[in-house]
This record gives sequence, C-alpha cells and structure tokens, in this order.
Amino acid sequence: QLQLVESGGGLVQPGGSLRLSCVDSEFTLEYYAIGWFRQAPGKEREELACISPSGGRANYADSVKGRFTISRDNAKGTVYLQMDSLKPDDTAIYYCTSEGSYCSGYVYYWGQGTQVTVSS
Repeated sequence: QLQLVESGGGLVQPGGSLRLSCVDSEFTLEYYAIGWFRQAPGKEREELACISPSGGRANYADSVKGRFTISRDNAKGTVYLQMDSLKPDDTAIYYCTSEGSYCSGYVYYWGQGTQVTVSS
C-alpha cells in the first residue's frame, strides 16, 4: 500500500510560483503513474496532470496547461508539480495520487493533501 506525502504548499501572491513534491514512504514511487488533483471549496475535484512511471509521458488539464509542469526524479523517489503564473482560482487543496502502471484516471491511492492559497 502506497503512503503518499505531499509538501510544498503555502501562500503565494498572484503571478507567483510554487513547487509541490510527492514522495512515498516506501520509496516505490518509480513503479507507478502519479497524478495531481486539486479540490477547491464548493468545486468538484479536478485532475490536473499525470506522469507515466518512466516520466516519458505527461498529460495536463486544459486549465493548467502551459502554467503547470509535472516531472519526476525516480532516483529520489519524488514527483513534482511546478506551478507558475498562479491565479486566485488555483487556490485549493492539492493531492498526489497513484493511478497504477499508467495514467488511467483511476486513483488507487491518495495523499493527505497540501493547501495552496493564491492571494494578495
């Protein structure tokens, strides 16, 4: 069972950047496709991006394409979400997820989430 742990959230001004990280306590992340979701108050949960186990393929939601970048360093057992040009609408809890051996959209495991607040 994966235990995913996110970090890197916080308060940032509009136009700013944050980098979220996701690790697995057992250091087995390299075998799984990893996604990032977010959920804002009163809004539906949204998948933002997903990256294949090798890192060779990544998918993005239209809402973040061109602003967010998902990447991974399997040697460090870490998946990142680089978020640039942040907007107040990006305020949400961000979750790291495991989707199995490929980006299927089906989530097997969720992290506990990290809060991102974009505000001046």
